[in-house]
Amino acid sequence: MALNIVLITPLVALIGGILILFAPRLLNYIVAIYLIVVGVTGLWPHLLH
Repeated sequence: MALNIVLITPLVALIGGILILFAPRLLNYIVAIYLIVVGVTGLWPHLLH
């Protein structure tokens, strides 16, 4: 089974939501890391040229 972005995105959201329920102070870090990862993966093809 190949992992693609369609499967990974809801999984990351689910894990992040569970972590926020148990430790609300993690919200800032979870959102920041998620935004950095999405930004880097979106820019990655353009950074190689």
